[in-house]
Amino acid sequence: MGEPLLSARDLATRLFTDSGTVQAVDGVSLNVGHGEAVALVGESGCGKSMTALSLMRLVRPPGRIVSGEVIFEGRNLLSLSDREMRAVRGGRLAMVFQDPMTFLNPLMRVGEQIVEAVLLHQYLERGKARMAALEALERVGIAAAGNVIDYFPHQLSGGMRQRVLIAMAISSKPALLIADEPTTALDVTIQAQIMRLLAELRRELSTSMLLITHDLGLVAEYCDRVYVMYAGKIVEEGDVCSIFARPRHPYTRALLRSTLSPDKRVEMLESIEGQPPNLITPPSGCRFHPRCVEKLSRCSVEPPPDFAIAPGARARCWLYEEAGCAAAP
Repeated sequence: MGEPLLSARDLATRLFTDSGTVQAVDGVSLNVGHGEAVALVGESGCGKSMTALSLMRLVRPPGRIVSGEVIFEGRNLLSLSDREMRAVRGGRLAMVFQDPMTFLNPLMRVGEQIVEAVLLHQYLERGKARMAALEALERVGIAAAGNVIDYFPHQLSGGMRQRVLIAMAISSKPALLIADEPTTALDVTIQAQIMRLLAELRRELSTSMLLITHDLGLVAEYCDRVYVMYAGKIVEEGDVCSIFARPRHPYTRALLRSTLSPDKRVEMLESIEGQPPNLITPPSGCRFHPRCVEKLSRCSVEPPPDFAIAPGARARCWLYEEAGCAAAP
């Protein structure tokens, strides 16, 4: 298959708070291949967004990346200088955030914000940079882009602001687009439009995508492979078909049972008992064991390794040692 476009290995990020150290991202390893759409899924608070920020090197105090590596296009991003990282971020590696009003400057016209991104990553004069910004707005489906380019963010709807963020992200034709819950604040109709837009842009620009989401329906429709995250750790990895047809980890099975599906009729959705753990003082052993209905006696004592179950499929669960699977390297 060749080298992945992006490969994170044993990535760990901590939040150093007055209450203690939060193990927000704890030994995460994941790959995104060239032209691939990969999902990172899990409950709110499991560390998905912090993983995305860590990959982009956007973690701010009291957070800090404490170990691991992020190899992107052959370079370890964690070893780059701030200047070198700024040249990568927003250029070859871009991100769409879940709350546009947090990341758009309310005092600048949207066109100028895109122009700034273009000038930072492309050797263009300002007039040509404005034309590139206009082209990006048109590419994301904004009607009357020639007028919208001079609007301020507050003059746009939520869906339009998200399209502006996407336009900014694609303005330099990135190799990898990280989309962090890109439809969370939008109504259902606009959500569908934004996801279709991202899928079309992926094909048009030959861009890879890492989709951060809790919506398994989006994963099934738009992604090739899935990483399932729980309490700061990846607990399962596999292709979309196998994850949905035969989930391996008890947490993944519980997630799917708690999700609506068009192919089955249920009177009541099942919930996952209990609450996600406090990541200042996470449970010993497997972090899911306090909520797991399939736990073994050792689950509360020993953290399980990754077990290789099938080509491209892994699960961090002691059940697979019982089944005779080998720990993954």
